[in-house]
Amino acid sequence: MDLLVAKFGGTSVGNGERIKKAAESIAKEYKKGNQIVVVVSAVNKTTDDLIKLTEDAITHHLTEKQHAEIVGMGERISVRLFSATLESLGVKSIFIDPYSDLWPIITDSNYMDAKIDFDKTKEKTSKLKSLLDDGFVPVICGFLGKYKNQITTLGRGGSDITAFLIGECLNATEVIIVTDVDGVLSTDPRKISDAKLLESITVDEMRTLATHGAQVLHPNALDYKYPNIIAKIINYNKGDLTAKGTYITGPKDYKPIDLYENPVASITIVGKSLLNKVGIVSALSNILLENGINLFKMNPHHNSITVFIDSKDANKAYKLYHDHVIKNDSLSSISRDKDTAMFSITAPEITEVSLANMLSENNINAVLINYTKTEILLFVEWEFKYEVSKLLNNYNN
Repeated sequence: MDLLVAKFGGTSVGNGERIKKAAESIAKEYKKGNQIVVVVSAVNKTTDDLIKLTEDAITHHLTEKQHAEIVGMGERISVRLFSATLESLGVKSIFIDPYSDLWPIITDSNYMDAKIDFDKTKEKTSKLKSLLDDGFVPVICGFLGKYKNQITTLGRGGSDITAFLIGECLNATEVIIVTDVDGVLSTDPRKISDAKLLESITVDEMRTLATHGAQVLHPNALDYKYPNIIAKIINYNKGDLTAKGTYITGPKDYKPIDLYENPVASITIVGKSLLNKVGIVSALSNILLENGINLFKMNPHHNSITVFIDSKDANKAYKLYHDHVIKNDSLSSISRDKDTAMFSITAPEITEVSLANMLSENNINAVLINYTKTEILLFVEWEFKYEVSKLLNNYNN
């Protein structure tokens, strides 16, 4: 017997026909003897409609407490519809919203972007096990939380967060995200028609895709995808929880703060108006590629380009670059700076501002900080590696 958590997005329950198809997919697994918890989003566009109505009626007089109560109505309606549909199919079911004594997701008092109290949530979620053992299928509102007796919301990606969190707390066999696509594709099929369905994707890859526009899964939800959870994204059109889709794997040995083990050398190539000249950057990159040297980072400026590579390759690269410079009229000279330590930072608690403040307060100068939506790449002088590592890990903990 498996314990499944199935989350249905707003499109997946977008009308009566889809709600029935979704409920039938649950009934099919239920009749196999599996235990199932259902997490449901608001019916497609309901939340947007509620927000629009609220803004038109109340404007700036709306409190966050009132806002959370109103936007949460969509999920509260969905669980009642879904649970009733399951019962019509002969499945014992119970709907659970934040006003139920069985409600599991406990948060702080931030009504519109609440932080989860994991210990209290785990304790409350464990009480669902007796329902499952008695043959019930609990249907739970996604997106919502509870502080004392008040509704809170989990922010963007909230329903996916709910599913992964319940999966972890119940030690579920699998979390299934049911949405309006077949899974994760190699690219947007609206742009390239022969996009390929991926059989699996890592958490880090999925987070990067989601952060840069892929709408299959919100990146916030992946913070709650624990290593022991099997997760899958499938299309509601299949009407089958065992349908082929994309598995999300990991995180395995995930390190939110990762220090590269070797010193990293930086070599700077100097010239005039380099960014205005075609082929300069690609030529420098190709020199490393052709000689089996891994490039960690290239930092181009108007009159210089700095490359970061493993220090064991620095002497070889320095000679190759010097040979290239003296043959190229656009380049004038090269130099090598002190070795650096390279940190990859994916801890959400460490932001651009907090990192800058941390280094400044400890009188540490960064050689380079490269920010993206999903990662901070930090280079500091090698002699500061242990001090910076300690500061970053203390901050993350």
